[in-house]
Amino acid sequence: MTGNAWTRWPSREALSRAGVPTPRRALAWTVRLIALAALLWTTFADGGPRGWAAAVAVLGVVLCALSAWAFFRTTLEHRLLPSLGLFALLLAVATTAETTGFRVPALVLWCACAVSAIERLPLAAALPAMSAALGAYAVADNDDWTATLTTAAGLALGGYVLRLDAEARGNAQRLLAQERAARVAEAESAAFAERTRIAREIHDVLAHSLSAQLVHLEAARLLIERGAGQDRILERVVAARGMAREGLAETRQALSALRGEMSPLEDFLSELVATHDEADLTVSGERRLLPAEASQAVRRVAQEALTNVRKHARGARVHMSLDYGDRQVRLAIRDSGGSPGEMSGSGAGYGLLGMRERAELLGGTLEAGPQEEGFLVTLEVPV
Repeated sequence: MTGNAWTRWPSREALSRAGVPTPRRALAWTVRLIALAALLWTTFADGGPRGWAAAVAVLGVVLCALSAWAFFRTTLEHRLLPSLGLFALLLAVATTAETTGFRVPALVLWCACAVSAIERLPLAAALPAMSAALGAYAVADNDDWTATLTTAAGLALGGYVLRLDAEARGNAQRLLAQERAARVAEAESAAFAERTRIAREIHDVLAHSLSAQLVHLEAARLLIERGAGQDRILERVVAARGMAREGLAETRQALSALRGEMSPLEDFLSELVATHDEADLTVSGERRLLPAEASQAVRRVAQEALTNVRKHARGARVHMSLDYGDRQVRLAIRDSGGSPGEMSGSGAGYGLLGMRERAELLGGTLEAGPQEEGFLVTLEVPV
């Protein structure tokens, strides 16, 4: 047994009786009350103390009760010196009771002190305290020495068993508290992750839709300032209205995705490509249903890439390919290059950064950069 084991207190969970079932508590208190009633009856009935002696006896009972309660509190707070002081007071009360003729209550009090010491104190202090209580019991007991020795050994063993039982219960309480804390932390983490996912979806939809509308509306403004014809201005306004409708549809689709109601990925990409005049789509590999997060990542990257083509390579041809691998899905968007649009310098430059962050959150990669002709965006997501 290590030095720490000798000086370590029983845990507060063990000393507080936390986690003790209500029936067990009720049974324990019932046994204590019956034992106390029997003890008082044998002490005061049939020729027991009268007058001042009875008053002193009652005072001793009250003092014992208060000292036992205080001993419970000080040991619960792990205060060694006050606990030993109260323990010594209880031994002194028992000794006084024995010398004044209350031998049975004294013997019971010494036994209770011995069990409480080994149950509630550090072993380095519990063993001397228990030895003092059991020594006083052995001196005052009139039984045969073998019976006295057997009783003392049984009390020591019983106290240690109670100590082990309390420690086991305390450990169970700590584990239960840790499990509850872990569940709360897990729930908070899941809620935070879900809020982050919802925020990312809303941001991606709005960023795609609003930036496209801004391109057309700003172009319309520039045409108005230059005095362009009404047909060209109307074309831009109609295009902005179309993007607004698409944004509304995408918002509804994002909400459906959050509910787990997504259309097949190939259908979505086909509809997306159809909105671009010079774009085509090829799908290879064994088609299958992807996890929601992976599917959303592919959709959002495809949307952002086409938005960038409209902004920075107007009139370019776009080839989009989707490849289903054994352990990952790969999306590539290549454009042939083109003239920058009116809003090629707009935006904060967060499009590629957002796409890359989305891929990395899933353990995937995103590469984007210029080629000999045009620009290439490649997304790989594990599935």
